[in-house]
Amino acid sequence: MSEVAPMPGHEAQELQRAFDVFNQVSLALTQAYQGLQRRVESLTAELAVANGELRRQYEEKEALSERLSLLLDALPAGVVVLDSAACVSEANPAACEMFGAAIIGEFWPVVLEARLVATEAPGEWHFDERRLAVVESSLDSAGGRILLIHDVTAAHGLKAELERHQRLVAMGEMAATLAHQLRTPLATALLYSANLGQADLADAARIRFASKTTAQLQRLERLIQEVLLFARGESESIGCDTMSAEELLGDAAQTVQPLFMEKQVVFRVICSAARVIVTGSRKALAGALVNLLENALQACTVGGRVTLWASECGRQLRIGVRDTGSGIAPEVQLRVFDPFFTTRAQGTGLGLAIALGVVRAHGGTISVSSILGEGSDFMILLPIDTAAAQRH
Repeated sequence: MSEVAPMPGHEAQELQRAFDVFNQVSLALTQAYQGLQRRVESLTAELAVANGELRRQYEEKEALSERLSLLLDALPAGVVVLDSAACVSEANPAACEMFGAAIIGEFWPVVLEARLVATEAPGEWHFDERRLAVVESSLDSAGGRILLIHDVTAAHGLKAELERHQRLVAMGEMAATLAHQLRTPLATALLYSANLGQADLADAARIRFASKTTAQLQRLERLIQEVLLFARGESESIGCDTMSAEELLGDAAQTVQPLFMEKQVVFRVICSAARVIVTGSRKALAGALVNLLENALQACTVGGRVTLWASECGRQLRIGVRDTGSGIAPEVQLRVFDPFFTTRAQGTGLGLAIALGVVRAHGGTISVSSILGEGSDFMILLPIDTAAAQRH
């Protein structure tokens, strides 16, 4: 029997080193595999948690979708969903009841043109015997839109009825106020005219009574003229006159100058926009300024000051009437432009209301600012006629 020859020493060492390297690699692979197992177990747990969260979110969204679907079905307003091509992709039962189930897939502009008639109010339409309000909102970045359609027939009827009642109330208040305004001068005129019938009345007394009767009748005539002017409304106040600010202020100043001299109230005119041109009714605008100036004069005592001024502000002409009178209380400022509202026993309460109507008819605005004991400032803003200014 042959014997195995022993390996040389260096070959045994090489083999031992190979076994050592193999053992180290095997240990590293074992550790890596164990780490991978732990990572897989961790990811599996995380995935289970994530799946549970996703399942919970999905169930919540399903419940929300169901609630929204029930809400849309029960909603009395119509809901129409349009795609990016403006075709109806969805409609709730209320919208289908209004337009029919066949509306799905139709081109909305065609439906709008064929079945809805525009009203005087923006966003509201006539549909058969009903009145619909349509509110549109963007739905997504793809260009979709959602339309909310309300049947406002009943609400519009209630609004019209309310406006009718308000007009009747206003007419009743106006009639009562007008009757009160007419009764006082009429009763006074009747009293004076009755005295004229006395046989033994002296000529001087007869002349005095006749003069007072005439004054009261003139007051009645002025009141009736103001009521008629107010009743004609704002639309008849517009004219086609072209005038400069200097001419407009001059017309008003010429009218009231004697009144200021008689009451000994200082009156001055300051116009830094003399060449600014406005278009409208020269008579109506000057009359509005006269009303403001007379109102300022009534607020002043002897030695007071009233200033009529004008300046240019962008594309607008500012005209102001400033006085050093007693001022206007805040609660009165809220009503100074109301028809028939007055704080003076002899006032008609129509001067400022007429001025407001004239200014509005010319595309302008009027405002008041006042402090008790320090006077008042009325300011008018009127659009400037730039084309007429270039022609001048």
